[in-house]
Amino acid sequence: MDTELKFAVLIDADNISDKYIKIILEETANEGVATYKRIYGDWTNPALASWKSVLLDNSIIPMQQYSYTTGKNSTDSAMIIDAMDILYSGTVDGFCIVSSDSDFTRLVARLRESGMQVIGMGENKTPKPFIAACNQFKYLDILYSNQQKKEKKAAQEKASKAAASREKNRPQSDLDIVKQTIASIVEKFSDEDGWIFSGKLGDQLSKRLPDFDVRNFGYAKLTPFVQSLGEYEIKHESNGNNQKQIYFRAKENGSK
Repeated sequence: MDTELKFAVLIDADNISDKYIKIILEETANEGVATYKRIYGDWTNPALASWKSVLLDNSIIPMQQYSYTTGKNSTDSAMIIDAMDILYSGTVDGFCIVSSDSDFTRLVARLRESGMQVIGMGENKTPKPFIAACNQFKYLDILYSNQQKKEKKAAQEKASKAAASREKNRPQSDLDIVKQTIASIVEKFSDEDGWIFSGKLGDQLSKRLPDFDVRNFGYAKLTPFVQSLGEYEIKHESNGNNQKQIYFRAKENGSK
């Protein structure tokens, strides 16, 4: 029976963003199982605060490495030492080195000399020598961008399907029927000049078409819905209480 390859995942927190964690673990899982998951950095540094929230959820062990000297990267040394210790333990079949730093090029070459499968992961800026030293190299920023596009597309498709489902299942009067009903109401209840009060129109519509709701057609109010039909004039008047009243009248043939 085939057994999965065992990998040690070592992450350089100094130049890898926490937004890549899902991709890092998924890409490793595609190749085998992660028996070691360690991340290296100076955790007293506020710049690494965003990493802390994802470590526990993904069972990644943070390895503290203080920066003893300004301008020197102590994280690299700690990762290299741990990698060699894990190599000599004989408990893994390969390593996943996550960094965009060329300082790990010699480490990767040494691990491969010992028969290890080495997967490198980093951003597009990773130096070519480091990439060439790995058995495989994954560009995290490219994979992340593709993942974001897929998730966005999936969300849009889901929203579209949900909207289509609502469109199919909601009780909505056919627009032609609504237009015919409005015309009939206007003809019957309008005054001598052809005007009908909006309140009267709305009341009669609800009586004749119980499932009618302007929101079914994308409008919040009756007036903009009737206006969208392009067949009616609109008049605003103020009554004695300074309240606006709205009236509709069918346009004459040829009027705009």
